[in-house]
Amino acid sequence: MHRRIFYPRIIEVFRSYNGKQFSSDLMAGIIVGIVAIPLAIAFGIASGVGPAEGLITAVVAGFVVSVMGGTKVQIGGPTGAFIVIVYGIIQQYGLSGLMIATMMAGVILVLMGVCRFGSVIKFVPYPVIVGFTGGIALTIFSTQMNDFFGLGLTGIPADFIHKWIFYIQNFTHIHWPSFFTALGSLAVIVIMPKITKKVPGSLAAMILATVTVLLLEKYAGVEGIRTIGDVYTLPKGMPLPHIPKLELQDGQTFLSMIQNLVSPAFTIAILGAIESLLSAMVADGVIGDKHHSNTELIAQGCANILSPLFGGIPATGAIARTMTNINNGGRTPVAGIVHSVVLLTVLLFLGRFVGMIPMPCLAAVLVVVAYNMSGWRTFVSLAKAPKSDFSVLIATFILTVVFDLTIAIEIGLLMALVLFLRRTNETTEIRVFKHEIDPKAESDAVIESEKKLKIPEGVAVYEIDGPYFFGIANKFEEVMMAVGDKPKVRIIRMRKVAFIDSTGLHNLATLCLRSDRENVKIVLSGVNKQVRHTLHRAGFEKIVGEKYICSNINEALRVAAEIVQQ
Repeated sequence: MHRRIFYPRIIEVFRSYNGKQFSSDLMAGIIVGIVAIPLAIAFGIASGVGPAEGLITAVVAGFVVSVMGGTKVQIGGPTGAFIVIVYGIIQQYGLSGLMIATMMAGVILVLMGVCRFGSVIKFVPYPVIVGFTGGIALTIFSTQMNDFFGLGLTGIPADFIHKWIFYIQNFTHIHWPSFFTALGSLAVIVIMPKITKKVPGSLAAMILATVTVLLLEKYAGVEGIRTIGDVYTLPKGMPLPHIPKLELQDGQTFLSMIQNLVSPAFTIAILGAIESLLSAMVADGVIGDKHHSNTELIAQGCANILSPLFGGIPATGAIARTMTNINNGGRTPVAGIVHSVVLLTVLLFLGRFVGMIPMPCLAAVLVVVAYNMSGWRTFVSLAKAPKSDFSVLIATFILTVVFDLTIAIEIGLLMALVLFLRRTNETTEIRVFKHEIDPKAESDAVIESEKKLKIPEGVAVYEIDGPYFFGIANKFEEVMMAVGDKPKVRIIRMRKVAFIDSTGLHNLATLCLRSDRENVKIVLSGVNKQVRHTLHRAGFEKIVGEKYICSNINEALRVAAEIVQQ
C-alpha cells in the first residue's frame, strides 16, 4: 500500500469509519476552524493581499489537503513561512505574478511526488531549516511594527535595514490608542492559555479588541484605530474560479515573465514540501502513524494549483493547526474537511464582522506567531553544536533577513554540502601497508594460517577507508605521490568503499592508465558487489582486466606475486 505513489489516507479511513469517530472529528474540526480564522486573516494581510485571500486559501487548500493528502490529521492553509516570499513576489511581479508562480509551484510539487522525492526532502539539513525559519520570524516581526504602534506610515522600504531606519526616524508618529490596543491584544493572547485552552487566545483577543474599539469610538470619542474594513474591501461570498491573467510589464514577453517566475515558484515548492513533510513527521510521532510522503506532496501540489484559481495564495501543512487538531481528538481527514467548512461559513456570512477587527490586534497576533516561529531556544542549543553547523544556521538566518529566502536556501544548502564533503574528506583515510597484513584484523582476508600475510617485494598495498567519490577522489593520488615509491604492482584495497561515483571512476581509470605507461600494474582488492557492478557498467574490466579485480586480499597478493615473478 505504502509503495503506491498516490494513495490518499481518506480511502483507508472510510473502510472502518464510525459515528463515534465522526463526533471526535467534528469537534476537532470546529475548534481548528475557529483557531484558523485569525491566523488565515492575519497571514493574508501580512502577505500583501488581504483577509479574504487568506480565508479562501484556508478553505480551498485545507479541503484539498484533507481529501487527497497522505496524512490522517494534516491541516493545510496559509502559514507564516510564506509571508516573506509572497510579499516579495507581489512587489516585483504583482498579484497575477503571484498566482502564476503559485500554480507553477503546485506543478513542481506534483512532479516531486510522482518522482518519489518525498523521502529526499527529509534530508534538508536541520541548521538550514532553523536558520530560514528564524529569519522569516524576524522579518514578520519587522513588518508588523507599523500597525502595532499605529504609525500610519506609507512607502515603507522593503529591505530589513532601511525599514528599521525608517521606523526609528518616524517613531514620534506613534498613535497611542492603537499601541495600547496592540498591547492589550498581546496580553490576552499570552494569558488566555493559562486560563483556558478551549478558547484560542488569538480569537479571544480579536473579539475583545473589536468590542473595545467600537465602545471607545462610540462613548469616548477615540478615533484613528484602523480596522480591516478601513484598509480592505471584503467580498460577499466565495469567488468563482478563474484563470489568473498575467500582467506583462513594458518590454516583457509571456515567456520571459514565466522564466522570471521559475525561481520564486521553486522556492515556494521547496518551502511547501519541507514544511508539510515536517508537520506530517511531527504528527506521526504524536498519533503513532506513518504518512505517505509522495501522496502528501501531490496533494500539496494540487492545493497550490487550485488555490490561485479562487484568488488564494500559497499553502502548506500547518504544524500549529495540525497539533491543535490532534490535541482535540481529530484522527481522520474528516476533521480537516470540517475545518474548511467552518472557514467557508465565516467567509460567506461573517465578512461584515471581519471588517471590524482592529489592525493593531492582527499585528499582535503576528508578533506572537513570529515569536513562536523564531525557535530562539534551538539557536541557543545549536550554538553548542559543531561550529560548521552553527555557521550554516547563522548564514541562512542573515541571508533570509537581509536578502531573501531564495538566496538563503540556495547558499545554506550549498554551505551544508561543502561542509559535509569536508567532513567526509577528513574522516576518509588512505592507509599504506608496507611489509605484512594481519588476516585476523582484516574483514576481507581469508585466514589460511596463524601467520601474517607477507607483502612481496615490489608490491605496495593502499587502502581506501570510506566512499570513493568526487570529495576525496584526488586524496588517493596525493598519498601515493607523498609515499613516492615505484613498485611493480599497486594493490588498491576497496573493502571499505561503499560506493564509487563518476569522478572516482575517472580518477581510478586515469591512475590505471598512467600506471600502465610506467609499467606498474594495478590490482583491486575487496571490491563489493555494488562497486563491482558500477565498474562493470563503466567497462572498467577493459582498462584493468577482469583477472585483476579480486574479491579479497589473499587473492590480490597471489596475483601480485605472479606479476612480480613474471
